[in-house]
Amino acid sequence: MVWLVAVLLAFIFQIATILVLEFRKPSKAIAWMFILFVVPLIGFILYYFVAQDYKKRRKLRSQGTRLFQEMKAKLWQQSVIVESSGQMNNKGFEGQERLFGLLTHLSESPITGCNETRVLSSGEEAFEAMLEEMRKARHHIHIEFYIFRDDGLGGRFKEVMSQKAREGLKVRLICDGLGSYHLSRSFVRELREAGVEVYFFLPPLIATLDRRINYRNHRKIIVVDGTVGFVGGLNVGDDYLGLYDKVGYWRDTHLQIKGDAVYFLQNTFLGDWKLAAGQPVHDPDLFPEHHCLGREQVQILASGPDQHWNAIQEMCFGAIAVAKRRIWIATPYFIPDASVYEGLKTAAVSGIDVKIIIPYNSDSRLVKLASLSYVEELLQAGVEFYEYTKGFMHAKVLIVDDLLASVGTANMDMRSFFYNFEMTALLFDEKAIARLSLDFQQDMADSRRINPREFARRSRRQRAAELVARLLSPLL
Repeated sequence: MVWLVAVLLAFIFQIATILVLEFRKPSKAIAWMFILFVVPLIGFILYYFVAQDYKKRRKLRSQGTRLFQEMKAKLWQQSVIVESSGQMNNKGFEGQERLFGLLTHLSESPITGCNETRVLSSGEEAFEAMLEEMRKARHHIHIEFYIFRDDGLGGRFKEVMSQKAREGLKVRLICDGLGSYHLSRSFVRELREAGVEVYFFLPPLIATLDRRINYRNHRKIIVVDGTVGFVGGLNVGDDYLGLYDKVGYWRDTHLQIKGDAVYFLQNTFLGDWKLAAGQPVHDPDLFPEHHCLGREQVQILASGPDQHWNAIQEMCFGAIAVAKRRIWIATPYFIPDASVYEGLKTAAVSGIDVKIIIPYNSDSRLVKLASLSYVEELLQAGVEFYEYTKGFMHAKVLIVDDLLASVGTANMDMRSFFYNFEMTALLFDEKAIARLSLDFQQDMADSRRINPREFARRSRRQRAAELVARLLSPLL
C-alpha cells in the first residue's frame, strides 16, 4: 500500500512540474502529459532532457543581442534604412502603419532599401548559383546548413571550400549537430586539413547533457565576401537535387540576395558562429561597403532562442491579420499554433482567398498525420488545401496580397515558430512577389486539391491516428 502511495505521489509531482513549467504553453503541456500517461517514468525523463529550455533561453538571447549591438552602428551607417511606411516602394503599404511597426520592432534587422534579389525555384539552379559565387570569392565564405551530406553534391561543396581555403581565404562552416549527425569524420577531417574551419552547432551528446537538445539550428545561410548571400529551404545533399528514388523530385525555393540585407545575413551567421565555435569574430572587412545594386526593399527576420521575440511566428500572424485579398502558403509541415490557425480560419470565413500547398508524400508519417488533423475545420471555413504530387514539396513560402512575401527556412509549424533557430527574408518588391506567385500557381497545377466531402469520409482509424498526432504536434 505504501509503494502505491509513493508511485501516485511521484506521478502527481511529475504532472505538477509540467503544469507549472509549461503554464504559458497549454498545448505543449497537454502533449507532455499525454506522453507521461503512456510512459510515466520514461516520459518525465524525456521531458527533463528535451523540454527544459527556460533556463538557457535568457543566456542565448543576451549573447545574440550583445553581438548585434557591437555591429549595429556600422550596419546602420552603411545601409539604406526604411524608417516609415511612407518610404515603402510597395503601394500596398499605404495605411499599413501597424504592420510596418510590427515588422520593424520584431527584429533587430531593419527593412533595408538597397537590394537586388533572385528567386531560385529548383535545386539545380540554386546550387549552381551558390557554387558559382563561392568560386568567385576573394575574402571569405561563410556557410551554415542544418543538413550537410557526404555525397556527390556535398563533395562539390567540399572541393570549392577546400580550394578557397588553400588560396588563403577564411572559410567557415557551421552544421547542425543533429541534422548533420551522419556527416563522416573523414569528410570533416579533409575540410579542416585544407584550412576550412568547421564547427557543429550543439552536437547531440553535449546538447542532451546540457539539456539543450531542443535547440536545433535550422538555418541555411551562405555569405560570400559580405556582398552576396543565400537563404531558403535547401540543405546540401543529393536528395535536394531529386536524386533519391524514395523522395523523387524535390521542389524548393531559395533566394539570392545582393545589397544591404546581406549585412544582416552575415551578422546572424556571426552570432551562430559565436555560439557554435565559442569564438567571437570582429573583422570590419566582413561588412564591406557596396554600391547600391537595386531598389528592392528586403528585411531579414531571424527567430530563435537568441531573440527577444518569436519573430517569424508573429510576422506570419500579423501579415495574415491584415490580408485583404489572398493568403497563399507552401510548406512541407503544416502544424500551426493557435493564433495562426485562427487567423487563417477567420480570413477564409471573411472571403479571403486562402490556399495552402502541402506534400502528398511526406518524409514523416507522424507529421503528415498531424498536418491533416488541422485540415478539416479549415476546409469547412473555406481554406483550399492542395497536396503536391509531382515530388516532395519543401518550399517555405508565404504570400499575402501583393503586400509581402517570405522565403526562408521556417516551416509553418510550432517547432519552427518557437524552438528552432530559423531565418526568413521578407520581400516587398512587387516583381519578386509576382515571380513567387507564378511559382505558386505552377505548384497548384502540380498538386491534387483536397475535396472537403471526400476528406470528411476518411476512416475512424485515420481520424484516431490524426488525433494522437495532433496531441503530440507541439513537440514535432
